[in-house]
Amino acid sequence: MSRKTSRPAAGKSRRTGRRSPAAAAALIAVGLLFTGGAYAAVSATTANAQPAPAAASQSNVEDGKKLFQANCATCHGLNAQGTSDGPSLIGVGAAAVDFQVGTGRMPMQGHGPQAQKKPVQFTQEQINQLAVYVGSTAPGPSIPDAKYLDADGDAAHGAELFRINCAMCHNVAGAGGALTEGKFAPSLVGVTPAHIYEAMITGPQNMPVFNDMNISPEGKRDIITALKYQEKVGSPGGIGLGSLGPVAEGLFIWIFGLGAVVALTVWITAKSN
Repeated sequence: MSRKTSRPAAGKSRRTGRRSPAAAAALIAVGLLFTGGAYAAVSATTANAQPAPAAASQSNVEDGKKLFQANCATCHGLNAQGTSDGPSLIGVGAAAVDFQVGTGRMPMQGHGPQAQKKPVQFTQEQINQLAVYVGSTAPGPSIPDAKYLDADGDAAHGAELFRINCAMCHNVAGAGGALTEGKFAPSLVGVTPAHIYEAMITGPQNMPVFNDMNISPEGKRDIITALKYQEKVGSPGGIGLGSLGPVAEGLFIWIFGLGAVVALTVWITAKSN
C-alpha cells in the first residue's frame, strides 16, 4: 500500500513566515509616531511650557494685543505669525517677551548681528500686557516664580554650573566675551535675576536653551546666586582689569610693568652719569 505525501504549493511555502512590505512600513510609522509624540510631550514639559497665567484677564490680553500691533507687528506680523523681517512669536512664551522688551532689546532699532541692550521703551505694566498677549497665542516658557529669583541658593554649586555651561561665552566672571560674525555674549553684571533666568529658558540671540532637563530650576537659582555673590564680593585679588582674563592681565604687565622697568633703567643710567 503506497503512502501519498502532499506538498504545499511552492508559492505558499515562500510566503509562510514572512511579513508583507506594507506591514513593515506600518510598524515603522507607528514607531515613529510613538517616539515623536513622547519626545514632544517631554520637551513641552521640560521647557517649562505653560499657557498664559490664569490671572491674566481678557482685558490684559486685549491691551497687550493693541500694544503689539502698534509697536511690534511691522516685523512680527499682526498676529505674531512672523514676517520676512522678524520671526514668529507663537510659542515663545511670556518669558521671552519679558526678557527682550524688559531689557530694551525690542523693539529693535535696526538690523544687525544681534539686538543691542538699550533703554526700555515701555512701562512694566505694558511689558506685562505684551507678555500676556504673546503667551496667550500658544504655550511657551512662562515668567519664572519669585522663589527662584531670590539669589539665596547654593553659590558654590551655581559657580560650578556656570563654569560648565556658561563661562565659555560669558567669561568665568560673567564679564561677557566676543563671538563670531560681530556677535557677542553680553556682560551679566547688573542683570536682574528674572532676566538671567528668562535668558536661560528662552535662549536669546546665540544662547542655547537650558530647559529643566539641562539645568533644574534650583540649579538656575544657584547660578543666579553665584553671579550676584560675585557682584557683591568684587575682586578679592585687587584690580579686576575688567575681568577679561589673562589677555588683559598680560597686556597690563607688558605696557605698565615693562614700561616701569625701562623708565627705572633710564633713571638709574641718568643718575650715574
